[in-house]
Amino acid sequence: MTLGDLLAAAREELGRQRYAEAVALLAPYAASPAIQSNVLQRYYGEALCRAGRPHEGIEALMKALALKVDDSDAHLQLGFALQTLQMPAEAAECFRTVAALRPDSVMAQAYLAIGDQKCANWQHFDANLAALLAAVRAKPDGAADEFCVPFALVGLPHEPADLLKAAQVSSRFLARGCQPLPRVAARPKERLRIGYLSGDFHAHATAALLVEVLESRDRERFEVLLFSHGVDDGSALGRRVRQACERFIDVSDQDLAGIARRVRAEGVDILVDLKGHTADSHMAALAFRPAPVQVAWLGFPGTCGADYVDYIVGDPVVTPLEDATAYSERIAQLPGCYQPSDAQRLQTRMPGRAELGLPEDAFVLLSANQVYKITPTVFDAWMEILRRAPNAVLWQLSGGEPADTQLKAQTQRRGIAPERIVIAPKVDMDAHWRRLAAADLALDTWPCNGHTTTRDVLGAGVPVLTLKCDGFPGRVAASILQAAGLQEWVTEDVDAYVERAVEACQQPPARIDAERSYDSTRFARELEALYLRMWERAAAGLPPAALPAQVTA
Repeated sequence: MTLGDLLAAAREELGRQRYAEAVALLAPYAASPAIQSNVLQRYYGEALCRAGRPHEGIEALMKALALKVDDSDAHLQLGFALQTLQMPAEAAECFRTVAALRPDSVMAQAYLAIGDQKCANWQHFDANLAALLAAVRAKPDGAADEFCVPFALVGLPHEPADLLKAAQVSSRFLARGCQPLPRVAARPKERLRIGYLSGDFHAHATAALLVEVLESRDRERFEVLLFSHGVDDGSALGRRVRQACERFIDVSDQDLAGIARRVRAEGVDILVDLKGHTADSHMAALAFRPAPVQVAWLGFPGTCGADYVDYIVGDPVVTPLEDATAYSERIAQLPGCYQPSDAQRLQTRMPGRAELGLPEDAFVLLSANQVYKITPTVFDAWMEILRRAPNAVLWQLSGGEPADTQLKAQTQRRGIAPERIVIAPKVDMDAHWRRLAAADLALDTWPCNGHTTTRDVLGAGVPVLTLKCDGFPGRVAASILQAAGLQEWVTEDVDAYVERAVEACQQPPARIDAERSYDSTRFARELEALYLRMWERAAAGLPPAALPAQVTA
């Protein structure tokens, strides 16, 4: 086999996500001193990392860089490997090198921006954001040359048109070479078969949101199949999700075409992708058009930018119909909040404040969102709240040692004692839910709100203060709070946000009863009614169209 043939074969295995096979193919050649190829070592390093062997992958990637120090793809893969090993600061430096080598690449600028955000490294915040937005806006219409990492924009200030463009370029790139299967026409029928595609049917936020809706569905009119490309972690939540559907189909060993063929073979009527442009997404399987109706919901807070996705499920707050130009899909609105919840979460003893490292007599302001969502503007507002409320502490979810250290340093730079930030270490999902009730008030982030986090906090009886922004990511908490009858915790600007928080610190708010606002059975009926409206249009031979919210009886 020539080197060219070997690399082509390895590229195909990587493209089909057959990582163990790629490792086995490349290993004999990668160890041979007679073959000096940076591309071979890079492919081998990527395959090892994706096969769960990051330490060995780093060794191969370093060999690739020793052969060609400006191999930007090797620096990129090295950054991914370091992220896997929980070394975000080192990963961010790899991404900085990629961005320097490829200044016009949206992907490079996106990974750099989010890499620094994960470390709370704001030294280059303005420059990172400007470079990312400039790269997005410079893309010609119809471009399909790279994956633009739309998720990076979600946590940063941007215009909805920026996210749409990044998503469109990415979706075209991911779908390159995908040829649609022969068309299957929709027909009127008594029972619809709904397929959900995700890699998160285990102890994950998506499963926690979805499970009770699946359990509450109308089984006479809807059959549910789950197509999983993720892991089986053996968790109680994973078992509960499996038991809530007619069939659980493991497609983790399939490439995109294989997933599409399986969906088609199972006769799915409506295929719902739950990932969008998030990590380990297989959304591009929808480019093969395996189902008559294809939908995006829940995973990604924004447009997929894909012409092979017909609808996005939202609501009047997160996806108002007047925002239609920011979406490649047709907006399908639920009458209440688009996000479901689970009222059956494990309820046990809440740890005491001392056990959590919190002062007993302080007003505890909770920040349970991930660090990448905290921008300098948000942090400035939080420090102003602490300055005006000397009885308060900020209880921040850990982002890892580099991020935690940076946040404390940023606190001190703003004249606030760093001990007024208490770091909440990462724990398992149940332990995290139990400890949330120790807070007095949760402070939301913007332009990307807490999504599942907002549900979690409200479920613990703690009010959430949010700032409503333009675009899907910055309206989720407002949607959840409005549906819960807690509109008084939604603000429209930074000054109002700070004033409301300071007021709460001085006059502690009452605990809230989240159970009053959520009915999983009603949510399931409303979601099913929306699916039926989609199907009725398709069965009538009509194209997808906006579906405004309709309240069900």
